[in-house]
Amino acid sequence: MYLTVEDALTIYPLSEGKLTAGHSGLNRIVKSVNVMDAPDITDWVREGDILFTSAFLIKDNPAEGVRLLQKLAQRGAAGIGIKLGRYWLSVPEDMLVEADRLGFPLIELPFPFTFSDQMKGLFNAELQRNTQMLHGVLSKQKELVRFALKPDDPHTMFKRISTILGFPLAVVGLRRQTLFSSLAPADLELVSKRPLKPTLQWIRTNTDRLLCIPLHNHKARSEAVGFAIFQTPRSAFLKEEEGLFHQAAEIIAHHLHTLEREHMEQSTQSEFASLLKNYLKQKNSIDTLLECATRLGIPFGHDPYTCALISLSDTEEANKVHFFRMILQECQYNPLLESISKLCFYIDGAILFIIPATALISDKKPVNLMNRVFADITKEAGSILRITLSRSMYKPEQLENAYRECVDARETAEHLQIENHVIEFESVEMAYMFKSVPAEKMIHFIDMTLASIFNKSPESAQDLIHTLELYIENNGQINEIAKQLFVHRNTMAYRLEKKSELLQIDLKSYSDLFKIKLVLLFKQALNNKQP
Repeated sequence: MYLTVEDALTIYPLSEGKLTAGHSGLNRIVKSVNVMDAPDITDWVREGDILFTSAFLIKDNPAEGVRLLQKLAQRGAAGIGIKLGRYWLSVPEDMLVEADRLGFPLIELPFPFTFSDQMKGLFNAELQRNTQMLHGVLSKQKELVRFALKPDDPHTMFKRISTILGFPLAVVGLRRQTLFSSLAPADLELVSKRPLKPTLQWIRTNTDRLLCIPLHNHKARSEAVGFAIFQTPRSAFLKEEEGLFHQAAEIIAHHLHTLEREHMEQSTQSEFASLLKNYLKQKNSIDTLLECATRLGIPFGHDPYTCALISLSDTEEANKVHFFRMILQECQYNPLLESISKLCFYIDGAILFIIPATALISDKKPVNLMNRVFADITKEAGSILRITLSRSMYKPEQLENAYRECVDARETAEHLQIENHVIEFESVEMAYMFKSVPAEKMIHFIDMTLASIFNKSPESAQDLIHTLELYIENNGQINEIAKQLFVHRNTMAYRLEKKSELLQIDLKSYSDLFKIKLVLLFKQALNNKQP
């Protein structure tokens, strides 16, 4: 039996009784009924018991009645029902006051009915409630089975499962990112602050309980690929109902696993991905690829675009699988990538994004988008993860060039040991072109160009070179350089003017800028060659 005291008071014939004190305890759970027939009854009372008594054992000592209430509340009992008319005509005032103080429900039982009448009414009501709940569980189970056999669109499936169960649901990914949530914001925030275990876990909130079930990889049951979190009431519910949550978690885990497999094996499951791989290997034309994109509704071929290639350097296979799984979850569920989720492909051990210019409304630049979306993953992956970006392309037939630029940028960044996780081809393009220049020629060019700087003290020379690096990195935007060096714009403009005079160059001249760019490039290349 799992009723609240408030529910029990609606069941005949207990409904003929009267709650005289302890109103704040109406939400106490009634698990069973006990009858007081011995002085040491409190030694036998269990949590959730509601105690029925005629007050015979305490009729001559109201103070003993107060102590009884205190012991029952301490034992976690649900409440007490006192049958008046035989030994007491009314409940002593001291007991009423104490019941209110404890928030312990005190009920005047209706005189015409026996204790067995009260218990029979409660048991029958509980049986009927359990029967209805079992029918409800069976109905939900059928709905879950139908859904599992024919799931909805991936973007609506979590909401559909939550609707079937009738309980709020949250799905959390590998790196604790929220893939879906219908939980209250406060509950979701509580989950984000708690360590999630790879085993079943209950979390108490102010108003309810959260059941956290790990979502296991079907191939490696010991590895959790995420967590399903179900909100349940504080009052206990049927074990069969909890079983529904486990079934729902299995369906969600299967969905995540299937989604991952589809991405990882697109060459055999997606016509466009297969044609794309062949196009990059020059086995079919761009026209074939465009015809397929039009037929399948893939948004490629009409707008300018940039390619992004996400790669993992040589590492343990388990590590690769772990991080690729995190990346693929992000690709599928991050709202910033929703418009380009159809343009994400697994090719030659890396993930290729084709990013249309129309998808960059809020971020403006692909590099900003990649940094925002994958910031947490790159932080965890460290140096093994690299995201390289091509230049903007304006024609579909430039797709092969865009892909090659991503590959070249990755190789150049590794050769130069560049630490940035997100690399634009434009930023390493010149390094790619001049990487075969002999070291002695690089040194000669640097000495010839920066001779006047090297005559300064080492600290002063380093400061001058750093300013030039910032000038090149920020495309001559004085406001940005001043902001990074924490000086006023006019101060920065004056310093640059003095540096131009010292080097005898014009920073507004393309040829002089190109010369400085080469110097900085050669310096970086020489630094990376040093053991």
